[in-house]
Amino acid sequence: MKRFVLISLAFCAAIGFAPNTAAAASTCGIPDRGTLWVDFADGSVPFWQVFARPGVIGAASNFIYPQLLRSYGAKTVYWDMHLARRVGTPLEPFDPAGVVDRANRMYDVASMALDCSKPIITENELNGVSLITPWSATNAQYRRNVMIYVQTLAARGARPVLLVPTDPYMGDIAGDWWREVARYADIVRESYFSAARMAKQGPVAGSRALRDLFRRRVASFTDAGIPTSKLGVMLGFQTAPGLGGRERAPLRDWLEVTKLQALAAKQVAKEVGFRSIWSWGWGVWSVTGADPDKPTAACVYLWTRNPSLCDGPRVAGRKFNTSRTEGQLVFPAGARCTLQGRRIRSGDIRGLTSVTGDPDVAFTAVFARAVASLSAPLKASRVATAEKAVVARFGSRGGYRAALARAHASPAAARGVIADELRRALIERHMGVPNPSGQDVHGYYETYAETNARRIQSKTRAPWLGGRASGFALESNAPPQLFSLPAGRWVTIRTMLGPFQVRALEPTVPLGAVPFGHARPAVVAALKGLARDRRYEGWLLARQRAELKFALCRKDEAPTPGVVPLTDYLPFLAVD
Repeated sequence: MKRFVLISLAFCAAIGFAPNTAAAASTCGIPDRGTLWVDFADGSVPFWQVFARPGVIGAASNFIYPQLLRSYGAKTVYWDMHLARRVGTPLEPFDPAGVVDRANRMYDVASMALDCSKPIITENELNGVSLITPWSATNAQYRRNVMIYVQTLAARGARPVLLVPTDPYMGDIAGDWWREVARYADIVRESYFSAARMAKQGPVAGSRALRDLFRRRVASFTDAGIPTSKLGVMLGFQTAPGLGGRERAPLRDWLEVTKLQALAAKQVAKEVGFRSIWSWGWGVWSVTGADPDKPTAACVYLWTRNPSLCDGPRVAGRKFNTSRTEGQLVFPAGARCTLQGRRIRSGDIRGLTSVTGDPDVAFTAVFARAVASLSAPLKASRVATAEKAVVARFGSRGGYRAALARAHASPAAARGVIADELRRALIERHMGVPNPSGQDVHGYYETYAETNARRIQSKTRAPWLGGRASGFALESNAPPQLFSLPAGRWVTIRTMLGPFQVRALEPTVPLGAVPFGHARPAVVAALKGLARDRRYEGWLLARQRAELKFALCRKDEAPTPGVVPLTDYLPFLAVD
């Protein structure tokens, strides 16, 4: 009785001192289109005033708090905490004859409380969501009762909303039931998690995990053919342990995750177009739920959605991270992804798709390029010089472009591959590898006995001479022009790695014609080059996997880490 008197006094005070507002329209002033943000804000929320402001839709019960919220400018929906009192449970369903009457009474209460004829009525919550078919007789009756209930509400002009706590079973007649119920009611999937665990992932990986969570929450329904305009998600801000929500996270972490989940929900709503985003957990029904930090979290949540709703940074304090872009899917024009400030361009992916014939392979290649560039940045002038060396092999730019056309490669795509090759050479230069075994050296010598070899002298150390200034060059890893040079005359050759002054000391011969002792250094150099190639590929794959957690891609559709040998498609671009 004392509680009733206090509530009545509060209501009277609100009538006397709160601003007067006009009666709501038939739709309660809530738009029919777009994504709604709805916050639980009834009398169990001690700080309900945080939500009592224009731009907020508050969910509340009874005849007191909906009016209080509206008196301060908020819109309202009706919150029915006890669906089980209307339709029963899967084990003990009510007689369907009484369900229509309960639905009519709920409509009357909600329309009076909200002062409108087309109220949104939120039902907490559907039971037996995951029960597979064939259903028991009692559960089948329970589902019929729910259907009758929402059909009756909809017939009266209400828009029912069913809250769903777990993954639904969609097989067989269950899927038919969900599709039918979605004709009359919106469906909101509860999406709770531990803020303490999420905070450990950081803003990039944590935001991605949240977006993936919200996408999965509605995927079961969309996969069954339910339109996203009938779907929503509910975010949890509970503080009682074991229910998802704060889960004893330090305040700074909780506020960061509060911000990130609001941003993630906004992003996914924009992508898929679902109807509503709800917040729950602000109420206090136990000692563990009476968290003094809840009003701060509520303000930060509102500020993240719209800075005009609450001064989140001031309420949160100096240590609060105010960035609303860190870890978010914000991209420069033309970027498919970003990686530590570097763009992974959609145009580069398209350019390589025409070469590889597979957009996913091209995506992997461009991502690998971005990862390698973190360790070996290149100036455009160096790539241009290497390109000129490649053109020189063809005798003219026309011949070069004709070769590119045959491989379905644009000059821009080719420059990208040239840059890949230069980076690989730069990185491999610092990779130590062991000397090959005698057995491996003999095996290579015998297997590649027909490979062209030529004794060359260079005025500078050359990688294709094993880092020496003279020795046998092998056709498999040396510039091709070495094998057509006139003997005995110094000539400058242009390679992708730069110019070299060389002279051929002997004619070109098969490797097998070179005595093994003389050929051994060249074979060792070739084998060590292959070993460095393998080590580079392992390094590149590991770096991609490590960097993937820092990559931001549109719709979080990230590439698959891998090593794509683009010179298999464009062999004339291989570094020499």
